[in-house]
Amino acid sequence: MATVLVIDDNEAVCTALLTLFHLQGYRVWTATDPATALALLAQQPIDVVLQDMNFAKGEMQGLAGKSLFYQLRQQYPQIPVILMTAWTQLDMVVELVKAGASDYIAKPWDDARLLLTVQNVLKIKNLQDKQHQAERKQQERLAQFVGKDLCGLVFASTTMEQLLQMALQLAPSNAAVLITGENGTGKEGIAQVLHANSTRAKKPLIKVNMGALPTDLMEAELFGADAGAYSGLGKTRIGRFEAADGGTIFLDEIGNLSLSGQMKLLRVLQTGEFERLGSSQTRKVDVRVLSATNADLTKAIATGQFRQDLYYRLNVVQLHLPELKQRPDDILPLARLFLAAEKTLSAAAEQALLQHQWPGNVRELQNICQRALLLASGSVIEANDLGLQLEEPAAKRVLDDIDRLQIEQALAQQGGIIARAAKQLGISRQALYRRMEFYGIATP
Repeated sequence: MATVLVIDDNEAVCTALLTLFHLQGYRVWTATDPATALALLAQQPIDVVLQDMNFAKGEMQGLAGKSLFYQLRQQYPQIPVILMTAWTQLDMVVELVKAGASDYIAKPWDDARLLLTVQNVLKIKNLQDKQHQAERKQQERLAQFVGKDLCGLVFASTTMEQLLQMALQLAPSNAAVLITGENGTGKEGIAQVLHANSTRAKKPLIKVNMGALPTDLMEAELFGADAGAYSGLGKTRIGRFEAADGGTIFLDEIGNLSLSGQMKLLRVLQTGEFERLGSSQTRKVDVRVLSATNADLTKAIATGQFRQDLYYRLNVVQLHLPELKQRPDDILPLARLFLAAEKTLSAAAEQALLQHQWPGNVRELQNICQRALLLASGSVIEANDLGLQLEEPAAKRVLDDIDRLQIEQALAQQGGIIARAAKQLGISRQALYRRMEFYGIATP
């Protein structure tokens, strides 16, 4: 239960408030002067301060209370302060509320209203404490990436943290990396991180969407073509590999590459050599190849649509990006990034985002946020501004992957240590706390 500090020069008031809050289960400290109050604050954990404004007989201006309030704000900015007095000018109250006072209660007070005010202030403080805790954890998580270029990627999930750690470990090498995952999960972003933190960072990063290239022009796009190599080509065409010389080429949707193109790509990976279409001159480039796919290339190999030897060349190391619904801790940080501080999300809107299944992954989330920015009339985006179809309860959405028994077993096996239990379950501590709250599992 929370601890209340009552500061009032009237001992009868202190006694009355001590009794009132004790009956409600609060821990209570009292002080009849500012010096005693400050000494208590230095020694005891206090959750909320209930402060009188006058501390001398006949004083009615509230100057001593004003001085104490500003001292509390300076020394203990995290502790909410409720002002309470019968002898203070209204303009001073307004000033102090603007300066950060949580509320103002006039004497004689109403017990029910006073208790409700304290409860509301504590609820707000708890929410702020949780937000600050989440921000601190995020700062700790990001601290390991200081000096690294994350290319604007935002994350809060343990899954993405581990993926980025691996990407940064691979970045300085020249190894080919195959990035897998569904459409819209952010595969291109991982490729950018690999290039930006490599020794090739000052050289070009050439991106090629293989799915968007016409089959009959794919080889010319990749390897170039001499003038007259095909109808309508009046001048030499420089291919993407030549353009990427010394840098990195990112081949998205690599499964769409034709078999003849696969053979040429295999040769480039083996020797760095190729010929332009319509040319017999062998050219050589130094290019690191990153590729990505949302397809199962092993099935394509089985059906003869993809070369097995090329697959092993491309897949020296594989990085897999999970679907957005499998890393719900990333949803709100990404949404806030896409909103670019132009508008904020209401609690209902946040819940709607967490409940949605995100079949289009991060790309769908970005589109939804851009739509909401255009359609929301106020500065706060509400759930109906998102245009999402909610077909199942939010609790089921965020808890459908881990049941109560799994959580209890993990906690027991890890001796009740939240961080270790969360790691065992493969989720963040924040996600574990959320599931424990839903299932009614007490914090060890």
